[in-house]
Amino acid sequence: MERRNFLMTTGLFAAYSALAPIAMGSTQNTPVEELLKPVLLPAMPPIDFKGGMDIRVWMRSSMTNGLFSSVECAVGPKLMGPAPHHHLALDEMMFVLEGTASVLVGDDIVEVQAGGWHLRPRLITHTFWNASDKPLRFVDMYFNQPFEEYLERIFHELTPENGYPDGSEKKGKEISLLDEKFGLKYSPTAWDERKAIADKFGLK
Repeated sequence: MERRNFLMTTGLFAAYSALAPIAMGSTQNTPVEELLKPVLLPAMPPIDFKGGMDIRVWMRSSMTNGLFSSVECAVGPKLMGPAPHHHLALDEMMFVLEGTASVLVGDDIVEVQAGGWHLRPRLITHTFWNASDKPLRFVDMYFNQPFEEYLERIFHELTPENGYPDGSEKKGKEISLLDEKFGLKYSPTAWDERKAIADKFGLK
């Protein structure tokens, strides 16, 4: 418990430290073109994801000088997320909008209900899934890495319609290149672990 509290505090501090100089007005020597600009993101209806999984980018790293980005993610009922993995340089924070997210962090499983937050610091193995019979929607926030670009490529570009059939060698090579570029790491048993979770909770 003490280690978990330490990691949570450290992760929050890291995220805050990235934004603190701007938030506190420590920008006296920053060129005008590098200062953050106000951004308005108009409200949009929920993602129409038809029961599978999809993402929609909200805040892009390019809007925040590379400090921060965010996506909305929709996950259908009884659906498994990615294989357990960790990030070399990315801290991510989840805010659940609807439903309940089940999140594996290390060896622990936590449930994040609507209105709840969850921080996953870099280097900690994790994954998520929707164990309920209702849709799950959450906002994922990323610090100091344009991870929205990774997700857009996976969800909206490397598709069968674009010539990347699921399970194909061509798609696998592209995903491996993306994993390397963004510092996404899997253990040799990650996919077996994913299947074990899916089997345990009756997930697709």
